[in-house]
Amino acid sequence: MLTHHSIKFPMSNPKKAFFPGSFDPFTKGHEDIVLRALALFDEVIIGIGQNSSKSRYFPLVKMEEYIRKTFEGKPVSVVTYQNLTANVAHEYGAKFIIRGLRNTTDFEYENSISQVNRHIHNELETVFLITSPHLAPISSTIIRDLHRYGSPVDQYLPYTLD
Repeated sequence: MLTHHSIKFPMSNPKKAFFPGSFDPFTKGHEDIVLRALALFDEVIIGIGQNSSKSRYFPLVKMEEYIRKTFEGKPVSVVTYQNLTANVAHEYGAKFIIRGLRNTTDFEYENSISQVNRHIHNELETVFLITSPHLAPISSTIIRDLHRYGSPVDQYLPYTLD
């Protein structure tokens, strides 16, 4: 609801954004993208994609729980999916897909995917957010490797691993 001089206007068409990824794990870099997206959109739906040909390092159910707790009280929901990202975003009524970019390699990859997503559902717009500089070196792959070999990783995560 929007309020102006004690008159309440219902939000007839809230802007929803879909933020897809494997999030194995969900990092402070991902959190930063979601928080910044909330300044642009009324709601962010975080979609944890399940790839049947890949096995996860961190259990999906636990990651979903960690992400939900991270954004408790904010207009953020978490879903899991096994489908094309464009189809899932469309299914949830999102008109925007959020992607974080750390470097030019990310851009080249994400640009191609955004073109295909737009071809599948032409109302979908991909919004690229540049990673905050202090978070750019963080990647899920690096965090998995650190954790796998016994190094502490909590400084890179917006939650504490059980």
